[in-house]
This record gives sequence, structure tokens and C-alpha cells, in this order.
Amino acid sequence: MSIFINRVLNMKHIKLIGFDMDYTLVRYNTEKFEELTHNLASRKLVESFDYPKKLINLKFDFKRAIVGLVTDVRNGNLLQVSRHGKVKIAYHGLNLLDFKKQKDIYQDMAIDLRSPDFKSLDTSFAISNGVLFSQLVQLKSEGVELPSYKQIADDINNAIDILHQDDSLKSIITNNFNKYVIKDPDVTRMLERYIDYGKKLMIITNSDYGYTKKLLDYAINPYLQNHKKWQDVFELVITYADKPRFFKQQSRFLKIDPQTGLMSNHEGRVDKGIFQGGWFGKLQKDLGYSGSEILYLGDHIYGDVVSIKKRCNWRTALVLGDLESEINSLKEAAPVQKKIEDLMGEKQKLEVEINKLDTMRYEGKKVNYSQINKHFEKMDALNIKISDNLQKYKTFFNPYWGEILRAGYDESRYAELVEKYACIYMTKVSDLFKYSPKIYFRPYHRTMPHEEIAFTDILKKC
Repeated sequence: MSIFINRVLNMKHIKLIGFDMDYTLVRYNTEKFEELTHNLASRKLVESFDYPKKLINLKFDFKRAIVGLVTDVRNGNLLQVSRHGKVKIAYHGLNLLDFKKQKDIYQDMAIDLRSPDFKSLDTSFAISNGVLFSQLVQLKSEGVELPSYKQIADDINNAIDILHQDDSLKSIITNNFNKYVIKDPDVTRMLERYIDYGKKLMIITNSDYGYTKKLLDYAINPYLQNHKKWQDVFELVITYADKPRFFKQQSRFLKIDPQTGLMSNHEGRVDKGIFQGGWFGKLQKDLGYSGSEILYLGDHIYGDVVSIKKRCNWRTALVLGDLESEINSLKEAAPVQKKIEDLMGEKQKLEVEINKLDTMRYEGKKVNYSQINKHFEKMDALNIKISDNLQKYKTFFNPYWGEILRAGYDESRYAELVEKYACIYMTKVSDLFKYSPKIYFRPYHRTMPHEEIAFTDILKKC
């Protein structure tokens, strides 16, 4: 896959490249990973939160949630929101809200995503969360005695947090790496190439050191050519970073002994070795790099991209694994999209003619009303064809939510964050292997609506 560029990024100027680990440096089989999380969280809700035992039998449906959705914990809805904050699709439990019900709730107003009533699902780790929330809301709507929607959302979050903290999830992963982890030799080849070009490499991950070591031993070490182990590849490794707090609040670094995993207080410089916790301010000061000399790659739009851009001005890259299948779907849907555009072009020509005739009528000029009626009849026929092709177009994407980066005709709220805060984005880290470490990434020229007039006039003259 290609690298997608939002703003200029000259890799010659990048001296330090940092990576998140989970779903970034190391890819997971998302469907299997999230199914495991969903099943364990369902059981945890029963065993530790007194939820009905029937939750254990809930079946995971991977398609029921995608990255970028928003949970409305007041009304119990799962939402897809446009970049303008408008709700485009809403499900209550497993049922699609019809347009009237949706409008009654949200009043066709831009919702305030800063409100505690809304929770974002902005990483692949959140898919199981969204699926389970929808299922519990469905059970509640069917009469099963469950707490408030907000309490359900909080309990799901807490249950999943416990799974990550008590080793019940990671112990299964580490014993079945071949099932849950996707090996990618090009990642290791890319890392060693960057070192050959004089780049320094680091990891900042929310995972603990024990899990980090096991995972990287499995995913990186087998493919190393010029180094013995992954610890030789990365100048600096920060575990249990607690992002996005790592980029917000000061905290002490603990030094980790790579042989024993034991930790000790650390008072000196943080520029080489393996650590736990800390904060970016001391890290950047000790490394001696400006923000523009650091590139960080991660999969979480808030924890790895937005928080960085807002607070330390590092260059940012988003890894959006779900985008790979979406790009393939876009390619398959291209002929249908072309038909829609052609039909819309015919419709716009009719609209121009109708507008012209209506203006003449308003000015008191003689108008052929039968001609106007014919235009409207053609318009109705075109609308039917456009509607049919739009329905066909939707079949290429998620059956419930459609595209990740679109919400209806508009870009999705998630797409806005990607465009605004990620310098570049890609489907996987190894996509960088196809590019020189000295490449100058430049975005395409973006055309604003008023500029279309000039380009249209030029095309007409050609």
C-alpha cells in the first residue's frame, strides 16, 4: 500500500523515529483479537460485575463496529458522525434508528463530542467495546434487567481494562502468538534500513515490559539481519507509558533491567535503555531533538496523534489497519462510483437549465413550461438511477456503517482528525519499506470549491 500524505514531511530532517507497539509496530489479527477480548469481557461482566449469565453466550459480530464510531451513553446509541458533528447513522442496540427517530433525538444539530455523554471508539482495540455495548443495549431493550446505559458503558470499559491489567488477556495471546499476531518481515527490514541511514529508533508503548519483550522476541527477532535482538535496534524503549497521559503530565521514569525485568528509580538522563512511565518533556530535553526532528507512528488517533500534535509538535503518522480492506473495496466499487458521478453530472446540467428557465420566468420573459416539466421528469428518472447505484455502492463496504473515513456524502469525524493531525497515514508500518528514508513526502494540491470554477473553465477551453 501507499503512504497517504496530509502535509509536507521531509524524512531527511527526521533524526528520531518512535513507534507505538500494539497494532503499529506489531500487527494483530484484529477479528480474532477482538473476539477474544469480547468473550473475556462478557465473562468478566458476569463474574465481577453481577451481570446476567446469558452474556457468556453472546456471539461476537466483527462487522457491528468500526473504528471512529461514537457511543452515546445517555441514549444508548452507537453513532457515526460527520466532520461537522452531524449524526449520519445511529443504532440503538442492534436496530437501526429510522431518520425520524434519529432527528427527534439529535435535532439535526452538531453534537458536542467534548460532552461526557459521548465516548469515542478510536482504535481497533475498541471494536469489541462497541460490539458488546450494542448487544447489552439490545438486551436491555428486550427487557433484560441491566443498569443505565452510562453504567453499562463504564462497566464494559472497566472490564476490558481489567483484562489488560490482570494478564488474563495477554497470557492467552502470548501462548497463541501464531493465532493472534501477524508476522511481517518487512517491518524488521525497514527498521534496519533506517538505522543504516543514521536514524535513531525508539518505542513508546502502553504495554508492560514483560509482554513487550515476548511480543518483540516473536515478531522482530526472527527477521533481523544486522542485529542479534530487538533491544539492539531501539536506542530507547518506554513501556507502560500510559498514553496520552505521557504527553500531558510530568511523571518519573523507572529504569528496567532488560535481563531480569526489575525496575529501579532513575534520576539521570533518559536517552538510552529501557524504561517505564515518565513524560515526553524530559525525554525530548535529554535527547536534544526539536519536535520537527521527531516522527512518531501510532494507531490511536488521540493517544498517538492528536495529543502529540497539540502538546509537543512532533511529526505524526497514523497506522490505520482497517483502511486496507476499505481501499480494496473502493477499487472494486470504482465502476459504480463512476456511474454515480456521470449521473450526478447529468443532473447538475438539468439543474442549471431549470435554474436558467426559472430566472427568465422571474424576469418576466417568455418561458416554455412544458420544457421545465420535461426537465423535472428527467430529474426524477435520474434520481431513481442515482439512488439504485448508491445502494449498490454501499454493498462493497461494512453492511452497518459503510466507510470508515466517510459518513454519508461527508467525511467522517474520524477522517477530519486524520487529516488535521496526522502528517501522513498508512495501512501498516511496513508500507514505509517501499520508500527511501530520505524521501520528501508532499501532499497533492487540494482544490477548494471556489477553485473548481477556474479549473472547469480551463477544461471547457481545452
